[in-house]
Amino acid sequence: MFSVIFPGQGSQTVGMIKELYDNFPYVKDLFKQADDALGYSIGKIILEGPKEKLDLTENTQPAIFLTSYSIFEMIKKESDINLLNAKYFAGHSLGEYSALATSGSLDFRNAIKLLNQRGKAMQSAVPKGTGGMIAVLGTDIKEINNLLEENEKNFKCYIANDNSNGQIVLSGLNNEIDKFVLTLKERRIKNIKLPVSAPFHCKLMNKATSIMSDKINNTNFTKPKNTIISNVTGSESKDIDKIKDLLIKQIESPVRWRESVIYMIKNGITNFIEIGPGKVLSGLVKRIDKTINVNSINKLEDLKDINLND
Repeated sequence: MFSVIFPGQGSQTVGMIKELYDNFPYVKDLFKQADDALGYSIGKIILEGPKEKLDLTENTQPAIFLTSYSIFEMIKKESDINLLNAKYFAGHSLGEYSALATSGSLDFRNAIKLLNQRGKAMQSAVPKGTGGMIAVLGTDIKEINNLLEENEKNFKCYIANDNSNGQIVLSGLNNEIDKFVLTLKERRIKNIKLPVSAPFHCKLMNKATSIMSDKINNTNFTKPKNTIISNVTGSESKDIDKIKDLLIKQIESPVRWRESVIYMIKNGITNFIEIGPGKVLSGLVKRIDKTINVNSINKLEDLKDINLND
């Protein structure tokens, strides 16, 4: 059995998917639909940049979605792989919208508009330059929780992503993160400041939750053809009302990616197919379980490497 997984923010590069755009008219058509839905050329930003513009959250989120959705369509049309035979669809943060759209739960235009609005709402939730994120490497969720509890009177940071064994991402205001970094240095725990301009997936995003709550509740969703794994719970959901509620909660909740992957593996998954730019999720899955087969598809040539035999 296999699962289809979709990446989130951080996987974007200028020029991603140019090969597919140049060779397949239906990809060009999706780019046109996206531009029409947003009222500006997200396609031009993807293909030409500049990087600073692509890295703006309000552009990054619809850009990664458009890229993932286009690759999904390419696989459907250019191969005999039936992705709808997957037991689960899952995505990392914004990737959950890619999972919902490709599984038929969310209309393409609605999805790309929601992600543009989500990006704007998340970016504006705190004043620019006041919040950020760090990746903590070589430790686990239990140790990080202990450190946060021990220092709760000294600083306030939040676990944003439990990505894999040895990679936890935290959010917070920059001055709080700086204090946490000093604590990590004392413990000789490696950390990396992430190139993001806001503290995603924590309580500091509450303004974004308020904005997106109305927008998500007023958007039409239908029952997905495939079972969706929620970032918030790390387990499955097919109920529409629950899916909407979890998408709203996702904005302030940690992404439980490690738990999501473990859940899928425990329920019989032996193959993962990552669809979208980059190979970030493939690397995370391998860190979680080295025995699992993982393929990433972001160009036509990648199709030849797919083997879904258990």
